[in-house]
Amino acid sequence: MPMENKTTDKNIDDTRLDIVEAAENRFQTYGYNKTTMVEIASDIGMSAANLYRYYQNKQDIAAACAERCLNTKLELMRNVVHRSDINAAEKLHACVQEMLRYTWETAHETPKLNELVNVVVNERSEIVHQKMLQCAALIAEILQQGNDSGEFAVEDTAQTAETVLASIKMFHVPLFMGLFELHVLQQKAQDVVTLLIKGLARP
Repeated sequence: MPMENKTTDKNIDDTRLDIVEAAENRFQTYGYNKTTMVEIASDIGMSAANLYRYYQNKQDIAAACAERCLNTKLELMRNVVHRSDINAAEKLHACVQEMLRYTWETAHETPKLNELVNVVVNERSEIVHQKMLQCAALIAEILQQGNDSGEFAVEDTAQTAETVLASIKMFHVPLFMGLFELHVLQQKAQDVVTLLIKGLARP
């Protein structure tokens, strides 16, 4: 049976997911620059020609990998935002710590992914901007919850959320993960968020 026919019974989304997972394994092990489309295709029993039916080039696959990683971060935040057992201030702390933990673990367990990060930032920056907007929206939701509970007094939750996101950037950007031990970054994150909450608090 020709290799191209192996995906006949699978839908397009499943096949694209197989490709992304195979690419992630390659990128994690060998790095983005040393990974080829032929190798990715071979890992899932597909010809390179068939692979191009699903992704136009390696950059597109890298973008899909990055989007999946960023979606994981967003889901971690979303889980915190929707908790009912902690208040808004605690949610802000928890969100930053969750993002930090995930980013630190990813950066240290799969350091070769930094090549992929650089490619996406330089070649597919629109993905990063889109995810930042989604992240800011989740922070705005926390701020509104704080307003509703009387913890915060924020006039423009959307604008303030963007400012909060800018102030915590150090804790969710892979570049900074190699500069400090995790416990040091965790303490810095706690200090920054504590300061932010003082500014957000209702007088």
